[in-house]
Amino acid sequence: MLVGYSSSSEEENESVSQASATNNDKSNRHEGTCKKSEDDDGDDDRSCSARKRLKTEEEQAPKTRLPVPMSLLAMFPDEEDKLTEDSSCHGGRLRSFKHERGNWSTYVYFPYFPDEEFMNLLEELLMVVKTRGVALTKQEEFHLSLSQTVVLRHHWIQPFTQSLREGLAHCNRFVCSAGRLKVYSNAERTRTFLGMEVSTAHTQLLELVRVVDRTMKEFRLDIFYKDPSFHVSLAWCVGDVTEQIKECLQELQTLVDDHEEGTFLLRLDCRELRCRAGNKTFSFPLSNSL
Repeated sequence: MLVGYSSSSEEENESVSQASATNNDKSNRHEGTCKKSEDDDGDDDRSCSARKRLKTEEEQAPKTRLPVPMSLLAMFPDEEDKLTEDSSCHGGRLRSFKHERGNWSTYVYFPYFPDEEFMNLLEELLMVVKTRGVALTKQEEFHLSLSQTVVLRHHWIQPFTQSLREGLAHCNRFVCSAGRLKVYSNAERTRTFLGMEVSTAHTQLLELVRVVDRTMKEFRLDIFYKDPSFHVSLAWCVGDVTEQIKECLQELQTLVDDHEEGTFLLRLDCRELRCRAGNKTFSFPLSNSL
């Protein structure tokens, strides 16, 4: 053991000696170079200093970034940007809740597809209201709401609509009608509506509301009104002008009741319930079984 240990030590000493010799040789060469530099004329010294100064300036110079192409910037919009809340872009209407990226305005409804007779009657109604100093704007689309407008997160859309589909699977289609005019306003009283109230099929509509409400509760969203007045909104205006329209409501109702072909009834074929979430629309056909 002792011999082996001594042998190893000798090898280490030999390696150290060789390394020392190598280092001394490098040192001597370096000294020779320095001595040679000292013996060179002043031009070489100035050239060496200039190269060192140029290298230092290059290292200290700020790095210039190339501009990112606009086509790439457009692919990744800044999440801090806020969508414009300019009410003039949508007829002066104000949001009931602040828009946030990833939130989807959502409601459940039956669509109503107007015919020529309905549109002619609506024009007459708007002319009468206009003579009272109120300018109403026709609805772009007509529908019968079965929910409040709620805020739905984007990743909830699929499970939300799936829950509705499962709940509505055994609900039957039916027909309802409306013929009585009524004035409505939103909760904030920032908009006023002229609507036509539904007078039939309340039992079927309430059953559908219970199904929709179950899904709303599942996602902790607001359910429908406790004592709803089912109606189809015909026209609207900004502000609370409820009293002004009520003053001519009887005259408007007379136009409906004394229509040229008899009392006008707005009829909805409730065979397909829909859910609109942002710009997406989902359809839920009701059963045809008796």
